[in-house]
Amino acid sequence: MADGSEKNAVVSNKKVIFKDYVSGFPKESDMAVTVDENLTLKVAGDSKGILVKNLYLSCDPYMRLSMTNRSSGIFGTYTPGAPITGFGVGKVIDSRNPEFKEGDLVWGLTGWEEYSLLKSSEGLFKIHHTDIPLSYYIGILVVIQLLVNFFFSYPTMKDYEVCAPKKGEYVLVSAASGAVGQLVGQFAKLMGCYVVGSAGTQDKVELLKNKFGFDDTFNYKEEPDLNAALKRPVYMYFPEGIDIYFENVGGKMLDAVILNMRVHGRIAVCGMISQYNHDQPEGVHNLMSIVYKRFLDFILPYIREGKVKYVEDIVEGLENGPAAIIGLFSGRNVGKQVVVIAPQ
Repeated sequence: MADGSEKNAVVSNKKVIFKDYVSGFPKESDMAVTVDENLTLKVAGDSKGILVKNLYLSCDPYMRLSMTNRSSGIFGTYTPGAPITGFGVGKVIDSRNPEFKEGDLVWGLTGWEEYSLLKSSEGLFKIHHTDIPLSYYIGILVVIQLLVNFFFSYPTMKDYEVCAPKKGEYVLVSAASGAVGQLVGQFAKLMGCYVVGSAGTQDKVELLKNKFGFDDTFNYKEEPDLNAALKRPVYMYFPEGIDIYFENVGGKMLDAVILNMRVHGRIAVCGMISQYNHDQPEGVHNLMSIVYKRFLDFILPYIREGKVKYVEDIVEGLENGPAAIIGLFSGRNVGKQVVVIAPQ
């Protein structure tokens, strides 16, 4: 690891700039890679800023919501002409903030650029465990942990009782090979559940069974009738219905699942990637059926012992970042999409 000698150096700073608000599916041309020359790596003495060298950047579907001016998105709307933002892992080059010092490894919200000057420590966290890949801090250890804690409850997490899986229950995970889905399925297996995952290619289907240990899987793109597929006797995915559905997709999948939920079944809504590129999202038509039919201490040991597997789809170079983001919406990625700027 570098010893912090970059401080005071004069460098260029490559950036991914958001060009203008997007309608429909985003394109690589909605972003531009530019370079600022003659940047001095130093924080002004009268500020509490933190200068970070970005090492890894996270590609996430929610970023599409920030590309429109009709929604604030999860972390606000992107500003045309400015760098896009998202979760990243970096190293502190210079700091006037007492919470962080030069050389600290950190994760949090940052710009899509080689170097980011952060005005405050809000949303920035120090990394203490370095015996695992640093890129995990924008995947399995942080972003995913937060999502899973809130939406998929475990015995050691008593505050969030959304799904509370029990041994023997039937669980369906959509977008199951993605950054969130691959973990949710494995956690459900650890709880003794029967787990089925849906994905969009045969390679992803095989990955779910052969690497992540899902009990069964199916390719939703090959199913003209999702409702019938979930009921199909020959596969017996859910012979008595679904106890828990972890929702990452929305649209037709959600509609079909609602018809197949058991009494007292639970749906945890994490995302709806199939709807993000629609100006008018698809309606859900089967909601009335609901009327008839209601983390580091935890995860680190499992990672170290190899009991939880995690797949990353690595793209090298900030200039390849736009293509990596766009690839999320065509299913190009397998696992957590990460852009590597400066591997450690």
